[in-house]
This record gives sequence, structure tokens and C-alpha cells, in this order.
Amino acid sequence: MKTLKDIKGQLLADPQTRAEYEAQAPEYALARELIAARARAGLTQAAVAQRMGTTQGAVARLEGGKATPSLRSVQRYAQAVGARAVVHLVHA
Repeated sequence: MKTLKDIKGQLLADPQTRAEYEAQAPEYALARELIAARARAGLTQAAVAQRMGTTQGAVARLEGGKATPSLRSVQRYAQAVGARAVVHLVHA
């Protein structure tokens, strides 16, 4: 039986698939960071939404990693979980 790691390796062997995968990496990294900050704060999505003045569905979309949220949304999320958003630019 193939593992997820095997399947991922097989798919990423294709240069076009790898390029698409790597292009989405920043969105998913941000999503992981948002989820980790919420977990550290011990909050549910609903609690974060209430603190942000939005819906739980909006918080789920922010954490979903399928779209890049605005910096303002990230700042509001950070404030809701008791954190501060910081942007770093790194030379490639």
C-alpha cells in the first residue's frame, strides 16, 4: 500500500505539478501560522470570529489557505488571538 508520502513524492516528480505546489506554499504557511496562533490562545474559530466581529465561516476561510487574506484581516485575526502580525521580507 502506498503512503501519502509516496503519493506526494510521485506527484511532485512532475515539474508542472511541483511548480503549482510551490506557488501555493506561502498561503498554506500563513494558514498554518493562523491555526497555531489560535491553538496557542486556546480559542475556537467561533471565539476568534466573535472577537473579530465576523463569522466563524470567515475565520475558517482565513485558516483554509486557499486564498491570500488582506494584511488588515491578518492584523485583526492576530489581535483577536492576542498576538501581533509581523511581516518579513526575505531575499530569494
